[in-house]
Amino acid sequence: MIPRVRAPELPQNYPWFNTDKPLSIKKLKGRVVILDFWTYCCINCLHILPDLKYLEQKYQDSLTVIGVHSAKFDNEKETENIRQAILRYEIEHPVVVDSGFRIWQEYAVRAWPTLMIIDPEGYVISYVSGEGHRDALDQLIEKLILEHREKGTINFQELNLNLEKQRQTLITPLAFPGKVLATPAGLFIADSGHHRLVMSSFKGEILHVIGTGKSGLTDGNFNKAQFSAPQGMVFDADNQILYVADTENHALRQVDLQRQVVEIIAGTGEQSPSIRPHGGAGLDTALNSPWDLVKVGNTLFIAMAGSHQIWEMDLETGVIKTYAGMGAEACIDGSLIESAFAQPSGITSNSEELYVADSEVSSIRGVEIVEPRLVRTVCGSGDLFGFGDVDGQGENVRLQHCLGVEYAENYLWVADTYNHKIKLVSPNTGNCQTILGDGVMGLQDGQSKNARFFEPSGLSIMGSNLYIADTNNHVIRCVNLNSFEVTTLKLVGLCAPDVCVPSNF
Repeated sequence: MIPRVRAPELPQNYPWFNTDKPLSIKKLKGRVVILDFWTYCCINCLHILPDLKYLEQKYQDSLTVIGVHSAKFDNEKETENIRQAILRYEIEHPVVVDSGFRIWQEYAVRAWPTLMIIDPEGYVISYVSGEGHRDALDQLIEKLILEHREKGTINFQELNLNLEKQRQTLITPLAFPGKVLATPAGLFIADSGHHRLVMSSFKGEILHVIGTGKSGLTDGNFNKAQFSAPQGMVFDADNQILYVADTENHALRQVDLQRQVVEIIAGTGEQSPSIRPHGGAGLDTALNSPWDLVKVGNTLFIAMAGSHQIWEMDLETGVIKTYAGMGAEACIDGSLIESAFAQPSGITSNSEELYVADSEVSSIRGVEIVEPRLVRTVCGSGDLFGFGDVDGQGENVRLQHCLGVEYAENYLWVADTYNHKIKLVSPNTGNCQTILGDGVMGLQDGQSKNARFFEPSGLSIMGSNLYIADTNNHVIRCVNLNSFEVTTLKLVGLCAPDVCVPSNF
């Protein structure tokens, strides 16, 4: 607890979402208020959203949660991008855009996420930072309600909100696709916003829709299985098995194309409370937001975004454990055990070294899987706040929250997500150059830098074509690597779950 101080008023002239008018501390008197200081790139901020939703539902007549979006990256300052994040992460409480960190400074916040608790009389009475505080908050809210019920200072009444999802219903065939995988069998798409996987031919003909489209953790056949915001995938062509990072379920799944069955192979369905290096039997070991996968031999390597580590799973024994990263959010090179990553979100390999899109330090990292097994920074500043859009070499390169990386023919293709560009990196020299996109968000086909993207997050190459998960455009893009011509893949006959829009609309 902290000394009881009056809560600074919220600005009325800033952009607000999920409400048709700005909210004020004064008008919210009689309710418990939680201010959630967040930024949408931050995995820790995303981890507490289920906790907030639980509390909002439990105390819907007496609690108001307000998200205060205080942006880390330049791209996150754009109001449209924030609105897309609200839709993507299914946020249903009011959000105010904290332009210039004014609210952050007035509340003396120091880290993402921070929750400020305001009592029904308009006083800040406590705050917590980081994850894992749901039970403590639950007890505090219950105590405040009892205390203010006795004082007669609480007002039990539900708040009516005008949600962004009601203004813009997502009826596109894909919703925020996070990753794409090109294989000889066809294209696999992580339809993350629809909580399912889509398999198509390279011409866009639908071969399989895997999952019900409802968030959940259910094994079974393709029309019964459930995922929760799946991301990275890797395909075992010999056994016709697709491995999937089922991110918000904190699990790894396998999709057997021959049997047409989905099964969990690692994770418990709960987020791991530990970031210290550890491991165990796959189904007994809790994971922490696995975001991408690559398979080398019989080993699955995992970009474990939530614990800032690289993990490995032996597919023969089923044992899963930390491979690299101490669990601190940082960019530290050196030995596997001494190294540190910052929300690794993309992973690829040349069979001797892993290459990682280390998103929160906006860098590409190298992780050896042969002796001496060292970690290095290929390009980027290696600093949590060292981001931008600068081509060049090594530590002079500036990326902005890169989420995807694909190795092909001695080069790395990088989804420079928040710069809305695709870049080419030499893993040997660290040289980086922009190939696709002009840095302006949009949906525009064309050649090379005339094309436009909107937060591209995943990449995959098959033959002379590069496939891109163009996340906020809700589409897959195809690039002819001979001409650098960018086109948009039309998925024939694919519908959003429970709704179909005629193709001529």
